Order: sequence, then C-alpha cells, then structure tokens
Amino acid sequence: MRPSATPDVFVTGIGAVSCLGATADAFWTGLKAAASRPTPVPGLTEHVPDVLAYQVPDDGTGTADAPSGAPGRAARFALTAAREAIADAGLGAHEVSEAAVVIGTAVGESGGREEGPGGEGAGDGTAPAAGSWEPMFSVASTVGAELAAFGPNISVSNACAASGYALSVAVDLIRRGEADTVLLGGAEGISRVPLASFSRLGAADPETCRPFDAGRRGTVFGEGAAVLVLQSARAAAGRAVYGRVLGTAWSCDAHHPTAPDPGGEQLVRVARAALAEAGRGPGDIGCVVPHGTGTRQNDVVEYQVLRELLAERAAHTPLFSLKAFIGHTAGAAAAFAAVSAALMVRHGEIPANTALAQQDPECPVWLPQDGPTVLRQPNVLVNAYAFGGSNFTMVFGGGAR
Repeated sequence: MRPSATPDVFVTGIGAVSCLGATADAFWTGLKAAASRPTPVPGLTEHVPDVLAYQVPDDGTGTADAPSGAPGRAARFALTAAREAIADAGLGAHEVSEAAVVIGTAVGESGGREEGPGGEGAGDGTAPAAGSWEPMFSVASTVGAELAAFGPNISVSNACAASGYALSVAVDLIRRGEADTVLLGGAEGISRVPLASFSRLGAADPETCRPFDAGRRGTVFGEGAAVLVLQSARAAAGRAVYGRVLGTAWSCDAHHPTAPDPGGEQLVRVARAALAEAGRGPGDIGCVVPHGTGTRQNDVVEYQVLRELLAERAAHTPLFSLKAFIGHTAGAAAAFAAVSAALMVRHGEIPANTALAQQDPECPVWLPQDGPTVLRQPNVLVNAYAFGGSNFTMVFGGGAR
C-alpha cells in the first residue's frame, strides 16, 4: 500500500511533438508503427558526416522555422504540446491562468544563438540582435507568458534528466498545496554544437539509435516536446484521467562528468525510493521505460540495475525502448517517457519494440518485438539518467486508488 499521507497527483491531459508527428495521437500511432528513422542535420552533416537526428517534420503545425522575434524552436514545440495537453484536459482559461509551468531542457534555445549576436541562428531566425543578450533557458517563461499562466514558472536544466527532475518539482508543488494544476514537460530543438560534440566524443551512432543491440555505437539525438497536465485530486475531480504519478525519486552521485557509476548503486537506491513512495514492489511493475541511450556502458549498467531491482522478475518484465523510436531527446526524454507511460496505461498495452539485429548478451532484458504486449500490471517504471550523475526514477500507475 502507498503511504497514506502521500496526496494523489493525476495526469489529465497530454501533448506531444516529435519526429512521429505534432500530436499525442501521432506519437502513439508512430510508436505502434515503428517506422521512424534519423535524418541528416542541415548545416552540420557536411562537416560531421556521422551525425544524424530524429527531427520534427515541417508540416505546418506551427513548429516550423519562424521569423525574427518569434519564440525559439524548443519553445514553439513546447507551446504546441502544451496547447494540446490543455485542450485534452479540458482546462478553462481561469485554470490555465493559475497553473504553474515547469519545463526541463538540456540545450534550451542555444540552437538559435549558434551564429552569435546578429547572426541567423541555426536556421530558425531566433538569434538576438547585435549587442543584445538573451537567456538560453527561456522555454518555461515563454510558455508561461504565451499561455498567460501566472503560477510558479520554473525552468530545470540538468542535462538528460532535466524533465525528470522537473516532474519531481511539479509533483512537489501539488503535494505542498502550492499549485492545483501544473503544465509539466520537456522540450528540445536540434542544436549543432552538442551534436558535433557527441560525435567528437565518439558517442554518436552513425546509423540509428539501437539500445541493447550488440552493434550499437552510441546514441542519436531527437527533438520535440512532451507536456502533461498534472493536477491535484481536487482539480482533477470529474475529469477523465490517464493515471497517477505514484512515486518519484532523484539523486546526484557525481561519479564522473559523463560516465555513469559502473556499480549503479545510486540508480538502484533511487528506483527503490520511488517504488517505496508508490507503495509498489517488483511484482507490481508491468513495464519499464529505460533510459536506454544506446551507448555501450549506459545500457549495460542499466541492465545491472534492473537485475538488482527486480531480481528474478527482471527477465520477465517487458521493457519499452523508447529512444529507438524517437532518439535521445535529451532534457525532454523523461517527459516523453512519462507520456508513453500514460498512453500505455490508458490503452492497456505496450507497443512492440523495434527489431534488434542481435541483442547484446550483456543486456539480456526482455524487449518484446513481435507485436503489442498486454500491460498486465498498470504500473510503469521510468528511468532517466544524465551527465554528472543526475538520476531520476518515476512510478506511473492507473487512475483508481
């Protein structure tokens, strides 16, 4: 049972913009179709030929390149996803005006500033005028301003765990009574400097993102935004819900600037803390959405963590390898995983994973690939790990108490 003093936090709306399309329905349909592939990055691939990315298509939904003075690329993604989530939850103008906004991002709007003051940015026309200065991590404030959401407005930026930490912040705001409604999400726009840097580190796969595959050679980044409407029990009353955030936990082990702690002790502790807050045990987990970046060390360490956490159930608990579909969306990764968990709980199934050429024998996780798998327990474990040793785990569960 969950601790009786832990207030419920419900998810009443979702929105998503990804390489699979500009809505949450397109996201779910794309996950079930498993047809996405990364593509060359304009202005970069001719200089760094091994860099690909899972890019949002220019389909006229408001996420395409915009004129000078418009919100940056990541903020435009976030606004599109936030508006969809608001409509999905059926929020009125008054509810939005009192809502908090918490957005996680690793890169922020740096892509639009890469040419320097007065330049043309990364093709999106958002570079500041000569002599001006604008913050890189302005996505949350832009969303709050555009939507007239006047509650707490918080930007979180700690690399690839950013939207996981943001989710914990959002849950705390609700549980402390500081907000009844929070627009929680993560957003990233493709930025050339981080992509080239990963290539320089030898951590970019030149073909596709293929976590747990024996032939994996690194990660492949993606862009987009995922937003969830989180609400207290009072605010969610009378609404259809996707489910509840049952437990969250995070830590920073600071083992190394880039590499995970090979022992994974902090990762296990964080996951156990999230399970304890959720009042769930290993046998209650119906699916795991792993961090699963496709880098050799990360995937092996995460398997070791799951084996320690789930014990004999590790071989029988299905994983859904999300980054194989949309790439590594950096600071937005945990938010996309949370949207995936909400959709799996609502539909009662786990989409088939993309087919592996050959599974790494050092990562004998269960990745169902032959069709949808029934979600036998309506509880999904989500992991997000980042440079610097930032670790996050969430347990998402069904709507009923």
